[in-house]
Amino acid sequence: MNKFITLLLTIGFFYGATQAAQAGNPDRQGEAGAAQLLLNPWAQSAGLHSMSTSFVSGVESMRINVAGLSRIRKTDVTVGHARYLEGTDIALNGLGIAQKVGESGAIGISLMAMDFGDIRVTTTEQPGGTGATFSPAFFNIGFGYAHTFENKISVGILFRGISESIADVNAFGFAIDAGVQYVTGPNDNFRFGISLRNIGSRMEYGGEGLTTQGPAPDGDSYELTYNQRVADFELPSMLNIGLSYDFLIAGGTHRITPLANFTSNSFSEDQIGAGLEYSLNDMFMVRGSYRYEFGSNDADTFDDPIYTGLSAGATIAVPLGKDEPAEGNMPAKMAPRFAIDYAYRNTRVWDGTHNIGIRISI
Repeated sequence: MNKFITLLLTIGFFYGATQAAQAGNPDRQGEAGAAQLLLNPWAQSAGLHSMSTSFVSGVESMRINVAGLSRIRKTDVTVGHARYLEGTDIALNGLGIAQKVGESGAIGISLMAMDFGDIRVTTTEQPGGTGATFSPAFFNIGFGYAHTFENKISVGILFRGISESIADVNAFGFAIDAGVQYVTGPNDNFRFGISLRNIGSRMEYGGEGLTTQGPAPDGDSYELTYNQRVADFELPSMLNIGLSYDFLIAGGTHRITPLANFTSNSFSEDQIGAGLEYSLNDMFMVRGSYRYEFGSNDADTFDDPIYTGLSAGATIAVPLGKDEPAEGNMPAKMAPRFAIDYAYRNTRVWDGTHNIGIRISI
């Protein structure tokens, strides 16, 4: 009963927070900034279009549903790289560490940075380029904590700092993510998750790059320096709701997990999707999914989503030792694992997005 009450209170919190944060609709599409918060550098969850809200765990949970942070054995280290929209020369790089704290809690830190390459500096006098280059610096860093109650309900919260800058203009903001996962069933087969992401402060650009020289208002020959006004912008807040079920075959040697996910976006159309993951002894996994955005099949395709339709991925995990079987009251203990993940997501323009990642689970 206490677990049920806790779950109801948690869902109530998310519903209330969502109603307070849900200030947008499709008519406001494009008004939010910090779009880097919507990008995913992690390959395992990217293969499911980031729809693994109900069962994501470890480092990747800090991008999808932070409640899964505590569902690790001891330590999880993940490195991710993505070639975003193949052909644009934009890359995403991620690094994260999750560490168990006590028997039921875990803390984690994750960092994601965007690499835009070298962009030519152009001016009105030299539209072909001055010979100089610049590269924007976009990154965000998150600190999360999650706790699991009786191995059934996990609750987590994450604080994130967001930075976007070039040499003479910058913006900085803060965001909070929160999430819950609920596990039940005879073998913990059924999983349900809710996550609320990117709730935070408005951001505004500032710096010397926003100043300009102009004539004095009284008509004198000297010039004055003026500061240009800039508009602030909100963060792309969203609510994810997902569920999944593990079908265990041959004593768990084979696992087939269908999943479904709904995403409510404050500044764009809502999305719905489904996927499937197959696992062989947690050593080889393949996955695929399809995501649909409401309103994307109308006559005007200009504002259609970049990611349309299918995504797919695979994982190869190699044990770094021998698993220890259960003995007496002692549960089975899995050996540390080294894993390589890959994912591909189809895009409406360009040549898709490729993700690759390396994970070490101890």
